[in-house]
Amino acid sequence: MVTSFEAIKNFFRKRATILYPEEKIEPSATFRGMLSFERSLCIGCGLCWRVCPASAIKQDRDDKGARPVFLLDRCIFCHICVEICPKKAIKASRDRGSLVMDKSSLRVK
Repeated sequence: MVTSFEAIKNFFRKRATILYPEEKIEPSATFRGMLSFERSLCIGCGLCWRVCPASAIKQDRDDKGARPVFLLDRCIFCHICVEICPKKAIKASRDRGSLVMDKSSLRVK
């Protein structure tokens, strides 16, 4: 049973939570967020889709040749593709994914 003394004591303590969305926590330095892709740097080698353990990258063709398409609804954010890309065309961000109602918006081309 909580006594009035304990209730008053806890009333003046520092909050254990934050007031989201007014206050936001910065992600840690090791946080793995959304992927971004810069087509001008891509040489179409296909290493990224070959090493993806979640099969979240498929190969597509455009006027410049082969290029990856990232399916973020399948991505496990291991970022192996970021590490293996020889031209650094795939970049990792610290952005969290947003809620979407349509899976087609989760494709990075």
